Amino acid sequence: MASTSTFTSLFGWRPVWQRNFLVWRKLALPSILGNLADPLIYLLGLGYGLGAMLPSIDGRPYIVFLAAGSVCASTMNAATFEALYSAFSRMHVQKTWDAILNTPLGLADVVAGELFWAATKSLFSGAAILLVISVMGLTHGPYVLLALPALVLTGLAFAALGLIWNALAPSYDFFMYYFTLFITPMTLISGVFFPTDNLPGWLATIGGCLPLAQGVALIRPLLAGEIPPDALLHILALLLTAAVAFTIALRLTRQRLLK
Repeated sequence: MASTSTFTSLFGWRPVWQRNFLVWRKLALPSILGNLADPLIYLLGLGYGLGAMLPSIDGRPYIVFLAAGSVCASTMNAATFEALYSAFSRMHVQKTWDAILNTPLGLADVVAGELFWAATKSLFSGAAILLVISVMGLTHGPYVLLALPALVLTGLAFAALGLIWNALAPSYDFFMYYFTLFITPMTLISGVFFPTDNLPGWLATIGGCLPLAQGVALIRPLLAGEIPPDALLHILALLLTAAVAFTIALRLTRQRLLK
């Protein structure tokens, strides 16, 4: 069983982050292109195909509405996949965590390193799609760059949530439950594909409380050249989600490694 040293420091996670970055850098371009393919297919297919039959939303074409949602959903998915499949591989299959825990770094450093790396990778994915839709003329105004910090916050929230499931998972197959029961339903009721006003009131209320909806509420106005209403509330909601989920993930991971 790996050591679970309690040594930690403010930036103790950086070597873990750097290690993951150096491994990813070898396949950076295929990784980014892979993250671009799925959301762009949905964006082009639904945005131009279905969008041609739909009325404008808030005075803008449907594809503009969908573009912002695609950026948020891609950020969520990239953070989630990294915190689940990749982190699980390093923890359980490759035993990379065991090797790191035999250094002066502690478990908190390892889990924090995975958290910040997953958020970084989600930023790469979200920023790549943001660049594409900007080139397509689907963003407006001077606030587009402010979407990047919002992408980081969204990535942190979903990376922390994913690490909870990672600590509980006995195998890769277990992750399908997370996507089927949480990620997919949340994507459908958080304003990615259509306004939540079209949902029943109770369902719209649930959707509006979910972390993806907080990211959408921040990013969509920025891409339209507007300051998000209640921006501070959405920022605090994402930060609180990340902090609470990370605390739970660390506790569960420690319990798992001490079994």
